[in-house]
Amino acid sequence: MSTTIVRAACPHDCPDTCALLVTVKDGVATEVRGDPAHPPTAGVLCTKVSRYTERTYHKDRLLYPLRRVGRKGEGRFERISWDEAISTIADRLGAIALRDPQAILPYSYAGTMGLVQGESMAGRFFNRLGASQLERTICASAGGTGYRYTVGARIGTDLEQVDHAKLILIWGGNPIASNLHFWTRVQAAKRNGARIIAIDPYRSLTAEKCHWHIALLPGTDAALALGMMHVLAAEGLLDHDYIARHTLGFEQLKERVAEWTPQRTAEVCGIRVEEVQELAREYGRVALAGEGAMIRANYGLQRVRGGGMAARNIACLPALVGAWRHPAGGIQMSTSDSFPRDHAALSRPDLAARHGAPARVINMSTIGDELLKPASPAFGPQIEAMVVYNANPVAVAPESAKVAAGFAREDLFTVVLEHFQTDTADYADIVLPATTQLEHVDVHSAYGHVYMMANNAAIAPLGEAKPNTEIFRLLAAAMGFEEDCFKDSDDAIAASAFRRDHPRSAGYDWNELKEKGWQRLAMPIAPFAEGGFATPSGKCEFYSEQMKAAGLDPLPAYTPPYESVASNPQLGAKYPLAMISPPARNFLNSSFVNVQSLRDTEGEPHLDMHPADAAARGIADGDMVRIFNDRGSMQARVRVTDKARLGLVVGLSIWWKKFAADGKNANEVTSQRLTDMGNAPTFYDVLVQVERMAGDAAAAA
Repeated sequence: MSTTIVRAACPHDCPDTCALLVTVKDGVATEVRGDPAHPPTAGVLCTKVSRYTERTYHKDRLLYPLRRVGRKGEGRFERISWDEAISTIADRLGAIALRDPQAILPYSYAGTMGLVQGESMAGRFFNRLGASQLERTICASAGGTGYRYTVGARIGTDLEQVDHAKLILIWGGNPIASNLHFWTRVQAAKRNGARIIAIDPYRSLTAEKCHWHIALLPGTDAALALGMMHVLAAEGLLDHDYIARHTLGFEQLKERVAEWTPQRTAEVCGIRVEEVQELAREYGRVALAGEGAMIRANYGLQRVRGGGMAARNIACLPALVGAWRHPAGGIQMSTSDSFPRDHAALSRPDLAARHGAPARVINMSTIGDELLKPASPAFGPQIEAMVVYNANPVAVAPESAKVAAGFAREDLFTVVLEHFQTDTADYADIVLPATTQLEHVDVHSAYGHVYMMANNAAIAPLGEAKPNTEIFRLLAAAMGFEEDCFKDSDDAIAASAFRRDHPRSAGYDWNELKEKGWQRLAMPIAPFAEGGFATPSGKCEFYSEQMKAAGLDPLPAYTPPYESVASNPQLGAKYPLAMISPPARNFLNSSFVNVQSLRDTEGEPHLDMHPADAAARGIADGDMVRIFNDRGSMQARVRVTDKARLGLVVGLSIWWKKFAADGKNANEVTSQRLTDMGNAPTFYDVLVQVERMAGDAAAAA
């Protein structure tokens, strides 16, 4: 028996980007472990990825090309050959491209975060084709935009320094479910005497284990940050030296935050005045004492109308108190911009130049509306073809009824590259089997640490599955694309992924990385201890000329939600409950929902509801309820609990529709409206009503 250990990397949309050790016996992967030598991973994997072999060898893996034989959405297919699949796709796309290539739209996101299997060969293909461009904003572009306006780049506190913090604010996140290795560091800091504070409308698994939980109303995070800044300024809890040397616009900021008294802040946020004051004082006290005051700002806070400004406001806090001076201080929202990726080499945007004018851009978060639009001078051609890879839009895109209606169009030609027959694959005309992470080569950056990561193929592809790159090579050849870049191997693409001439990745060598598995960027442990922000001024910009030029308020501000009882009383009278749908612990977005052991652990779709809200509606724990608004409805089993604050309901997600009793999920009620900046979705900016289902309906569900 032959046994080998293969170095790999977790591909999923998670900040941790773990280093994996895959045990292979006689060509079969038998175990996936965390690499104990990799500092961020430290030998530990989440429940989901530790079962990765269960995913790879799942009985429902798609292993052969398929062609639809039933109605769209039914999920009935027949097996065909690769030659037939590729020729069919090339013929259909070629005919559409002759009329207008912008009638073709790629749709992808972070089904894999790999730079090779993600946007390299696919990007080259669609650039050469002249297809419409996809604006990929569905996760974090609101916060990323606000953060960049303030700090200049998505660079922040080093994960490996978190152990040394004395105060950690976990703002808008649940790291036990979605950032496990950060939580491990938080626990170490806690044992070293740190105080841990959760700021979240919902008392999540993480919030339950913190010293203090501030349960503000959804969409009011920007106001809380303004209130904190008011207290810091009013009570002199400021690092005047850091402000003078490394910030821009303090006097204007001071004038703005004077309006945000603790009383006003508490009223907007739905919390006590004392909570605003104590939070600000504790934060300022720890930072000014020269100890680590760290903020982990996550994605929950930015999925509302004012999400970009919320991230910007929070990003101002460390500079006011000099928290950046300490390696364990500052803020981490993402480390993405630490990595000098070579996007031009990966996806070759120059290939699009042959088509003249830039292609139109379609936002992935409004795909429901976009698919239902006819051709027009303003919109351009109707979308006639979709190629979906690394994504499951029928489950994850907002206002799901419209998304499904768009994908159900008989005149829409849809190709889906997948591991499993997802909700989206059910609507495909052609389904192509893609390899999993154990079956292909890739290279990764991260957004929660600063290590470049290699993924070696541990096993041969199962069945007739092919890497995304190979699929797009085949399509390029079938469509007569002769550029040499379509012949690049996956190793050649990986070798070009990071800039060798950049000081952080100087001398990058793919062969060395493949052998070692991971390599730290040349990043300082305290990136902004002496300023050096990547803004136009080189300073933390409390006042931003860039924002002013973009038509935004150049100073921190508060933008109320589209949908809240306070901001929209008329809608609130009809739908009085705010709803959020954060990740379920055993799922990762819509990945892993089909893994039986994980779905069994999660149970069924639930809705957490405050006891007073339940009592007012005659709802008891365990009842089946209908959650609805003007956009749609879904069913779930109620858990009556004060984990959900009064006026809030929480539906942990994202369930595949086919595994829900009514064939629906939380995105039936979410909106396609976009954020204040970054053109991102507003998943947590939702009002609903909840009603108990009648006995017969509940029993049927």
